[in-house]
Amino acid sequence: MKILGREPSAILGLVAVIVQFVSAFGLKVDADTQTAVNAVAAAAIGLILAFQVGDGVIAALTGFAQAGIALGMNLGLGWSADKQAAAMALVTVLAHFWLVRDRVTAPVPASAVKRPVNPVS
Repeated sequence: MKILGREPSAILGLVAVIVQFVSAFGLKVDADTQTAVNAVAAAAIGLILAFQVGDGVIAALTGFAQAGIALGMNLGLGWSADKQAAAMALVTVLAHFWLVRDRVTAPVPASAVKRPVNPVS
């Protein structure tokens, strides 16, 4: 698969070199932040590829969100563990709602399922 006519590994290599260059000649970016930026870039590439092949999109989307939150925390986002968990839960639910809900069908129509009648006491 190609993105913008290039292999994903070439794009990730370019991102890594740009981050290193900016760190060396411009902004002073520590090694942890460089790693976090590269992780977000890798997650973004994974998300793009998942959309292209149509498989694993939810996993790629949640992985991208996790990488984004990790980068945000590294850059000073002061979220507690509860807020991080709530954000990830929201991303997961929205992904399932958007990507799964209207694409999944039951193997048997609802009218074919006989439901037991419980007597009211």
